[in-house]
Amino acid sequence: MAPMGIRLSPLGMAVFCLLGLGVLYHLYSGFLAGRFAFFMLSEPAAGGPENPRGSSLGGSVDLRELLAVSVLAAVSGGQEVKRVRDGNVLNAKAKGKTREGAEEQLTSGDLLSNRRMFYLLKGAFPAVQINSEERVDAADQETVSWDRSIPEDIKQKIQPKEVPAESVTVWIDPLDATQEYTEDLRQYVTTMVCVAVNGKPVIGVIHKPFTPYTAWAMVDGGSNVKARSSYNEKTPRIIVSRSHAGKVEQVARQTFGNKTVIIPAGGAGYKVLALLDVAEKNQEEADVYIHVTYIKKWDICAGNAVLRALGGHMTTLTGEEISYTGSDGNEGGLIASINMNHKALIEKLPDLEKTSHK
Repeated sequence: MAPMGIRLSPLGMAVFCLLGLGVLYHLYSGFLAGRFAFFMLSEPAAGGPENPRGSSLGGSVDLRELLAVSVLAAVSGGQEVKRVRDGNVLNAKAKGKTREGAEEQLTSGDLLSNRRMFYLLKGAFPAVQINSEERVDAADQETVSWDRSIPEDIKQKIQPKEVPAESVTVWIDPLDATQEYTEDLRQYVTTMVCVAVNGKPVIGVIHKPFTPYTAWAMVDGGSNVKARSSYNEKTPRIIVSRSHAGKVEQVARQTFGNKTVIIPAGGAGYKVLALLDVAEKNQEEADVYIHVTYIKKWDICAGNAVLRALGGHMTTLTGEEISYTGSDGNEGGLIASINMNHKALIEKLPDLEKTSHK
């Protein structure tokens, strides 16, 4: 007798398939949960070597850590600047001309300092936008690591503060006062790093490679530098660019009198330090810093941040705040002061603004 065949109705087949899928789902979901838990437990802590701060879009950065790296970058760049100058191997060449027609110099000190500073900052904070005066050549890429240490003076004065990585722009000047550097006028030379958050300068580092002296400050944080005890508002000493001293001198003396002292100097970083209490033998002192022509933002951002942190001001000649986003240039000239009536100074110098766009 032939065996009896088993026949399932369509409804039975559907129930059987659903039961099978349920068993498979239960088994596979358990496997996925286990894998997810393993991944979460094994993921390195945020900010560790495998996951630097600001390493992903939408992440955050700690401004205290960024200050520590900025100081290290400025000092490290300064070591390259000093080494090249001491060895007299500048390899200086022209890289173009300013709007005024002056020739701009480029040296090995600029390039080596830039490479060291850029890759140190980029390695520690890869998701942060970094703008530098010199172009970064991928062929010259080097690995410069940060050991995640924070200097004691920064630890004591600055509290951790997280901000979104996408709000941060870092401005590097790997060698400020290159012209003076080629002339061996070492006192004017600085390396600088500035951190802007949403366009506002909040961290400034100005390092003098040949001293060495480093000034740093963080807005709403702390600093290792301070304002002087007094300033002369009636007949201020005005520090200006060596190449533009004549343009400022005539108007300044008409405004403040013939006793007004004009101090020609090189380097925007040096000029900002001239407004502060800096115990340096070759550092001149001034009451006001004025620049009447176009200037790049990496030249002035660090000084702007330092002055802001100390309660001072750096604005265009018409009193507008300078935004450190967008283009790399500032068209409106600048006037900088601290512990003075900044608005009154601007009102006294209305004619200077006319020359700033030329």
